[in-house]
Amino acid sequence: MSKVHRRTVDLSAYPDLVVIYLGLRVNAWTGLKTLLGLGPKIAQAVEQQPDGLLRHENLLFSLFPPHVGMRQYWRDFESLERWARSEPHRQWWQQFMRHSGGTGFWHETYCMQGGMEAVYDDLPTDIGFLTFAPQCVARGKMYSARSRMQKGAEGNTPSPVAEDELYRDQP
Repeated sequence: MSKVHRRTVDLSAYPDLVVIYLGLRVNAWTGLKTLLGLGPKIAQAVEQQPDGLLRHENLLFSLFPPHVGMRQYWRDFESLERWARSEPHRQWWQQFMRHSGGTGFWHETYCMQGGMEAVYDDLPTDIGFLTFAPQCVARGKMYSARSRMQKGAEGNTPSPVAEDELYRDQP
């Protein structure tokens, strides 16, 4: 019998490291088209090596219903936020928020400096933090990742979809 070969990492060079898990779940047959259309676009965006993205890994959460995702490691929250508010992500998010295309989306963010946040859109079942933490509507101070993480005032780049725009026709 051989002993277990254990290793660890020294993360001291990454004091502001952010890990984000993202998932896309097919909720209706039309969601397959949405999923298959996004895959190549995401791969192309990763190939362009956005500033601050240290690692991208694809994940499979389930085959039925199809539920895929990714785990990304970012140098810091600001890099992640800057990318999320720029093209092509900005366009993807605007399209999704107008119509989810038969899918549900979620992400959970974990920061080395402390703090976690998450959002879950059009998911028919609870996953992750939703399974044990109090739930609330993503409005006001809970609308953006920055405010959920209590990172202070909004960043320099506007949100892809402003809260008042998203909820314009709702009380």
